[in-house]
Amino acid sequence: MMDLFEDGPTDKSADNTPEFSVSEISGAVKKTIEGGFAHIRVRGELGRISRPSSGHIYLDLKDDRSVLSGIIWKGRATALTHRPEEGMEVIATGKLTTFPGQSKYQMIIEDIQPAGAGALMAMLEKRRVMLAGEGLFDAARKKPLPYLPEIIGVVTSPSGAVIRDILHRLRDRFPRKVLVWPVAVQGQKCAAEVAAAIDGFNRLTPGVPCRAPI
Repeated sequence: MMDLFEDGPTDKSADNTPEFSVSEISGAVKKTIEGGFAHIRVRGELGRISRPSSGHIYLDLKDDRSVLSGIIWKGRATALTHRPEEGMEVIATGKLTTFPGQSKYQMIIEDIQPAGAGALMAMLEKRRVMLAGEGLFDAARKKPLPYLPEIIGVVTSPSGAVIRDILHRLRDRFPRKVLVWPVAVQGQKCAAEVAAAIDGFNRLTPGVPCRAPI
């Protein structure tokens, strides 16, 4: 290796190494990273989650030595099956990209899943404890179910696989009339629409004919 340096040109003006502009170097780095990491899966812990009014989600994926910045665009954020929460260990799927103007890179995340069944169960247990602390599972809140209901109300998407499975099972085992209240089953509108649907069903008067919401 020393021979290479000794035999090389000592006059910088005689160096034939091509010159690049900053933008050219940044563009080359961007092309290399996006080409080499166009589809990746990264396992890490979620941290520093930010949800601005734009609807995008900004977060960090980290382990004990490094941090990788990530973003979930609004269109994908509303379609996630699991809401990102700080401290969750997840497997994120997406691609790497760079921001030449700032010499930074980050992961554009298309999907996030808990890292294994254990992580999912831990997340569900955490949510159960939180809801129990709010008193949502208190016996006083529960209403007795009729032994043989004549009409069953279902709050779900009318076009998803869930309602088809429910109707199939009822048809085979317990044929009954089904009233479907259509809601978004994921995304920002989900919680409000589900709560409104439950309230709507509770306001129905037994024995009074009603139109199905759909």
